[in-house]
Amino acid sequence: MKKLRWHPAHEIRAKLSEVLSGKCVALGVTSSVSLYRSVDLARELIRLGAEVYVVMSREATKYVSPRLFEWATGNEVFVDFSGEVGHITLAEICDSYVIAPATANTIAKIAGGIADTSVTVLAHSFLGMRKPLVVVPAAHFSLLTSPPVLEAAKKLEEIGVTIVPPIIQENRAKYPPLEDIVAAVEASTMRGKDLRGMKILVTAGPTREYLDNVRFLTNSSSGKMGVAIAREAYFRGAEVTLVHGPMSVEAPHYVKSIPVRTTQEMLDAVVAELKSGNYSAVILAAAPVDFKFSKVEGGKISSDLESLEVRMVPTPKISVEIRKFFKGVVVGFAAEFAEGDAAKLASKAKEKLVKRGFNIVVANDISRSDIAFASEFNEVTIITDTGESTSISKTRKVEVARAILDLLLKYMNLKK
Repeated sequence: MKKLRWHPAHEIRAKLSEVLSGKCVALGVTSSVSLYRSVDLARELIRLGAEVYVVMSREATKYVSPRLFEWATGNEVFVDFSGEVGHITLAEICDSYVIAPATANTIAKIAGGIADTSVTVLAHSFLGMRKPLVVVPAAHFSLLTSPPVLEAAKKLEEIGVTIVPPIIQENRAKYPPLEDIVAAVEASTMRGKDLRGMKILVTAGPTREYLDNVRFLTNSSSGKMGVAIAREAYFRGAEVTLVHGPMSVEAPHYVKSIPVRTTQEMLDAVVAELKSGNYSAVILAAAPVDFKFSKVEGGKISSDLESLEVRMVPTPKISVEIRKFFKGVVVGFAAEFAEGDAAKLASKAKEKLVKRGFNIVVANDISRSDIAFASEFNEVTIITDTGESTSISKTRKVEVARAILDLLLKYMNLKK
């Protein structure tokens, strides 16, 4: 397999993270008009450290030249496999395979055991070797909702294939956000479906406590950490519910989502979910406001007042309330102002673990401006009630989410 010694694509390798360094990802491209988006997908995977090889169906080359993907990856692009058995070689050397976009025709062929294009024959090679396969459907909505295609997609999921749900707009099943596909590839490549059979509730974002119909007390939580956990858990096979306040990021469209505003609403939603479903664990990544106004005025308080005196009262503690009936694992967060003192952070985290009834607590230092609230990064210390302590140095929140779920899975296995 010919490989250039140097290529401009190499300049971006692992610039964002080294999480996929040493990994090889095959990218299958089929003849949906959205295939141009996969150039960005290839580049993003390279930024995470991956080596990327592109395989295109013959029909796909009528939309975009293979040269564009060769430029994007620095590697030879495969359109036809022949005597060199490239599909076997790629399946051997690559750790995972993502087909993006995947047409309805491609999905049906793979489920039916048909291997008449480079993309589908490689899919069967990966399935035969029991390696991760990620499929990203993109087509007219009516094609993907055809009963045979729906049945084909269901069959693929049943055998362990990860399907990234498309965005449905204008009667089209559109190419999903890049971050969703990347998250699916990361989770599939690094962990597989190790959370299958688990049901996890995640909270995310801030809450609001209203003074009147216009003004409210809140905090700078963005919801990014909770969303990262929910997305990672979903692509690792868990059934996920996300209860969230007003976030600055979108909730994943494929995860059951319950929007709330106040801390009481968040508590009510969490309690209702836990009492109605058999949840394995709760991960309280939200930052609910700790105090509310003792009285909420109707309408809008006049801005012409010379002064305004208000009284604050505590809001309910979600972890304390759910511990009265929930017997599963509770993971809590401790956002502490530790001023760079690791011992102080750990001490406060251990105190909160006991006081709030957590099994696992994730602590971060909010005195730092480069992590936690509103940032794409976090740095945490994770402590369990069994005395285990793990430190995660500054990294992307998706990688912190992976570490939290790893420890949750380990903890649950030990408690069996």
